[in-house]
Amino acid sequence: MAERIVWITGASSGIGRAVALEMARDGWRVVGSARRQEELDELAAEGPAGRITGVAVDVTDLEATKAAAARIEAEIGPIDCAVLAAGTHIPTSAEDFRPEDFRKLVEVNVMGVVHATAAVLPGFKARRSGHLVVVASVAGYGGLPTAAGYGATKAALINFTEAMKFDLDDFGVKTQLVCPGFVKTPLTDKNPFPMPFLMEVEDAAKAMVSGMKGGGFEITFPKRFTTLVKIVSSLPYRLYFALVAKGTRG
Repeated sequence: MAERIVWITGASSGIGRAVALEMARDGWRVVGSARRQEELDELAAEGPAGRITGVAVDVTDLEATKAAAARIEAEIGPIDCAVLAAGTHIPTSAEDFRPEDFRKLVEVNVMGVVHATAAVLPGFKARRSGHLVVVASVAGYGGLPTAAGYGATKAALINFTEAMKFDLDDFGVKTQLVCPGFVKTPLTDKNPFPMPFLMEVEDAAKAMVSGMKGGGFEITFPKRFTTLVKIVSSLPYRLYFALVAKGTRG
């Protein structure tokens, strides 16, 4: 059986890093990408011997991202699965509203996924196979305090992935959306409000990799929390604002 190759962006920290280690232990040949090569080298050293390779790239640069994917395919082999997990979080508030923060969130969280998708699509379409996994967040279901920028980018990713699925189905490409609840990472450490059902990142990675083996479109965890968020997000705004304000009050 040919070696399965997964490319993971945002692999130097948080969910991307934990998923890289989990998939390497699961037998995948993992190529992890992030901006800093030294952090990717540390990831490779922590994983099973010879199972993880680091290819540094800034996903906000389209041509560099395409070149990284081309290098992986030339030097390691065809990419079977792309896990697009690169992202950042900058709290956004009315008190200190900064358009430049919003622009950075869009560049990394949205355009980073768009660029990586553009990099792997030619190969997926030519081979009429592949697996595209986009990491969004339950923050994309509805507005949360201090998350006007972050939530907007995750809502964009949810819509993007839903739309792409229609076209990619025709090419035999499996498309999945990941909407985690609160996972303990350097990004969620910035949240100033209580985070119910907070998961350890290793547990989140196990849930995500397990979901990727299934046929469902959306992967969420922890289930009780993400189901509750979906229900609250579907309520009339009067109830939604009251419940979210109460639940996020520190």
